[in-house]
Amino acid sequence: MRFMMMIKANKDTEAGVMPSERVLAAMGKYNEELLKAGVLLDASGLQASSKGARVKFSGSKRTLIDGPFAETKELIAGFWIIQVKSKAEAIEWAKRVPFDADDQYGAEGEIELRQLFEMEDFGPSDAVDQMRELGIGEKK
Repeated sequence: MRFMMMIKANKDTEAGVMPSERVLAAMGKYNEELLKAGVLLDASGLQASSKGARVKFSGSKRTLIDGPFAETKELIAGFWIIQVKSKAEAIEWAKRVPFDADDQYGAEGEIELRQLFEMEDFGPSDAVDQMRELGIGEKK
């Protein structure tokens, strides 16, 4: 099972404040633990929403909305993609994110966990076969 662990943004991450050395070291150690356990597939931090954009769809109309976006609590500051045996295991990894090391943003934070679809979840179809041929959605 693959899960995305998303770290929620806050006013500092949205202001472009970079993490302290202490935070970077704690996150580096955590990422190393994920790697050693063989569960980490990908991870990255995200730039502030002021550097982003949204494309809104309404029928055939496309509307571009440039950042920043107002609702900070709904934004994501970074993510990990992990492959684990169960939701319970994903939750255990999420509980270990080192928010307590965060002397800069405060020791509070939130991780949202979402399971990724696997190709087999969609059943047999030409579209799924085509995605597999392109290497989309393949487990690593």
